[in-house]
Amino acid sequence: MFDKLQAQPADKILALMKAFREDPRTDKIDLGVGVYKNAEGVTPVMRAVKAAEYRLWQEQDSKAYVGLVGDPAFSDAMIALILGDAVPRANVGAAATPGGTGAVRQAFELIRMANPQARVFVSDPTWPNHLSILKYLGIETVAYRYFDSETRGVDFAGMIEDLGKAKAGDVVLLHGCCHNPTGANLNNVEWQAVIDLMNERALIPMIDIAYQGFGDGLDADAIATRMVASNVPECLIAASCSKNFGIYRERTGLLMAVSQDASQRGLNQDTLAFLNRQNYSFPPDHGARLVTMILNDDALRADWATELEQVRLSMLGLRQALADELQRLSGSDRFAFIAQHRGMFSRLGTSPEMVEKLRANYGIYMVGDSRMNIAGLNATTVPILAKAIIDAGI
Repeated sequence: MFDKLQAQPADKILALMKAFREDPRTDKIDLGVGVYKNAEGVTPVMRAVKAAEYRLWQEQDSKAYVGLVGDPAFSDAMIALILGDAVPRANVGAAATPGGTGAVRQAFELIRMANPQARVFVSDPTWPNHLSILKYLGIETVAYRYFDSETRGVDFAGMIEDLGKAKAGDVVLLHGCCHNPTGANLNNVEWQAVIDLMNERALIPMIDIAYQGFGDGLDADAIATRMVASNVPECLIAASCSKNFGIYRERTGLLMAVSQDASQRGLNQDTLAFLNRQNYSFPPDHGARLVTMILNDDALRADWATELEQVRLSMLGLRQALADELQRLSGSDRFAFIAQHRGMFSRLGTSPEMVEKLRANYGIYMVGDSRMNIAGLNATTVPILAKAIIDAGI
């Protein structure tokens, strides 16, 4: 049997991480892996998470299963965080998943179950794992224009034109905030236009929201998701706690199925439970328990929100510092988009050859499509990166 297996394409980001580790240069800079790092290059455990873990260690008296869709209190807390009062809780089915990736995978499984003919429209570019999972599941994908490599902003006209070719029942995959890998986001007027188009053409939105709190703030980053959920007949929302709670290795996510018809919730909820059972039975609970404790405790929540805001402002400061240094060195404002982007990532909009030049000549590692992790920088490395970008001729 095993001799029939075929080698699979290497994950480009994992390969980049390996190359970085093996590079002997001491002045190398890692802007590839999508993990938040502080100024010391460490992914810290947030204070509220440590406090919740200590409390959990003291109080927890069982490690028994909690249920196929996880603890309902986790779903309640996350739905309130993401959707606020945009949609009645009674209209939302939800299931805990192993990370945001698990939520994305379960959403795609639900789409295939509900409508095997559905195509999924994905932004060009998008998070590579979206495409990998869709291909593995045999779901047809259609790219829609999103990133304008000239302006480094959103090609909104191209996006609308391409989505106008979707058919009733097709799914539109959208990034709720902090678009990965570009950092370029729609404004609220553009979001409303996308919502109107989806309603006109009977399209189903699926939102991947993995960076709430990393862009313009917890509530501001949820505005688009709330607009969609409250203005379409039904939608799917895949959420991750890895970034904004800093619990990457705990694999904590949530999938929501939202319907304006409250009578649909029971079937949606049962379907999410069924899908969990087929895939991994019971989802992990440790990270979800910590998130629930933090969101439901006033003191822990306030401390978490304060630290998250510090993280957000730190990344905005790094963006502005890099844009300013590039303007000083280049004498132009062609890199101003870096300060305008939001979240952990920006896409320089340069060629793979230039990205390789940065790696080979300057020890700067970023994904081949020129996506760079802003959180991989600090005050010392910002001027080094800026000089390398200009010297490389980007």
